Amino acid sequence: LPLQTEERILKKVRRKIRNKQSAQDSRRRKKEYLDGLESRAAACRAQNQELRNKIQELERHNGVLLRQLQALIKETANKSAQTGTCVLV
Repeated sequence: LPLQTEERILKKVRRKIRNKQSAQDSRRRKKEYLDGLESRAAACRAQNQELRNKIQELERHNGVLLRQLQALIKETANKSAQTGTCVLV
């Protein structure tokens, strides 16, 4: 009878050790996962900022081109239509 009791106690201790190890592994995996998420979030924030800067740059460039186009349209509208003859020799 004492041998069976000792075996039960030993099994219980082993189970507690396994559970403790499993909990430690779980906490480690969770920390690694969260660290990975945090690094991905930081990378996404950096890329997002780069894209916002690129959008601003393109909007400025687009505005410049639009003003140039409007100036050209105004310039050509003010010129009288020239009629010309093309001679083919």
